[in-house]
Amino acid sequence: MVLERLNTLGGIGNEGIKKPVHLVDDEMRNSKQLPSLTFGLSDCGRVREVNQDQFLIAELVKSMLVSATTLELGERVFGRVQGEILLVADGMGGQAAGEKASHLAISHLVHRLLNSVHWFFHGDDGNEDDFVANLQNLMQDTNAKILRESAKNSNVRGMGTTLTMVHRIGRRMFVVHAGDSRCYLYRNGAVEQLTTDHTLARQMVEKGGMRPEHESMSRWSNVLWNVLGGNSNDEVVAEARRVDLEDGDRIVLCSDGLHRYVNEEMLAEVLSVTEDPESACRTLVDFANASGGQDNVTVVVAKPDLSLSTDRSFLLEAEPT
Repeated sequence: MVLERLNTLGGIGNEGIKKPVHLVDDEMRNSKQLPSLTFGLSDCGRVREVNQDQFLIAELVKSMLVSATTLELGERVFGRVQGEILLVADGMGGQAAGEKASHLAISHLVHRLLNSVHWFFHGDDGNEDDFVANLQNLMQDTNAKILRESAKNSNVRGMGTTLTMVHRIGRRMFVVHAGDSRCYLYRNGAVEQLTTDHTLARQMVEKGGMRPEHESMSRWSNVLWNVLGGNSNDEVVAEARRVDLEDGDRIVLCSDGLHRYVNEEMLAEVLSVTEDPESACRTLVDFANASGGQDNVTVVVAKPDLSLSTDRSFLLEAEPT
C-alpha cells in the first residue's frame, strides 16, 4: 500500500531534509570498526517553515585521551562499546521555542548521561532497577532544565518537547519515553508499538470514553498531558520498558509527523521490503510528505546485528618483538 501509493504519486524529493551529521575521528584507526546499521532522517514537511524535531544516534564507548606514551597508540584509544543510544524529540511552543526545547532536551540529556556513573551498565540483573531509575532521573533532570530555561526568557516561555530514548546493551533494550513520539519493534513481519501516546485521546480510550478507531481523528489526539517542559511545573512521567531483542529485529523511533500517516501495518510493509535502514527512512519520510506533510517528520531505523562483538579494543600499529 505504501509503496504503491508512492509510485502513484510519483514520489517526492528530499528538499528540507535535516540530514544526520556523521562525526569522523581520524584516531579511530586504532579501533575495530563496526558497520553502521542505524539511520535517521528529519524533514520539515510540506507546511511548517521550521523543523522543531531533533534526533540523535550514538554509540557509548569508553575512550582514553593519551597525552604521552612510549607506545604507538595514537592520541585516542577506544575500549569496549558500552551501548547504543537513539533519541527523538519533537518540540512545541512556537517556532523558536519548540526548536530550542527539542535541541536542549537532547543536548542536555546526552551531556548528563556521559557524566553519570551509571551509564556504563553492563546488564547485570541485580543492577537493572537502579539503571532504569537512573535513566528516568535523567529525563526528570532534563525536564527541570527546560523549565529553568523557559522561566528565564519570555520569548520561549511554555516551550516543551516530547522525548523518546532507546538505550541498548547487546540484546537488552530499554525504552524511556514522554509525549507522543513513538518507539516500535519490528519482529517476524509484525510491528508492535512499545510506547504509549501521552495524549488526552489515548487517556479517553484507556478509560473507555472513546473507541480506539476514533482516537487518531479526535481533536484530543494532539493534546499532550505529559511532556518535558511545557506550561506545567509538575514532574514529567518517564515511562520505561525493557525488551529482549532477537535476531532480525528492527527498532523504529519517530515523531507524530510520521505515525499520523503511517500505521503499524504500513510500517511493517515498508520494513518487510527494505532491508537497508536508510532506504526505509527515506521511503517513510517520502510517504508522510506525499500524504500531506502537515507536520515535521522524523524517523530513526535501527537494524541491530546481535552477532557482532561489542568489543572495540585498540590495535597497536606495531607489535613488540
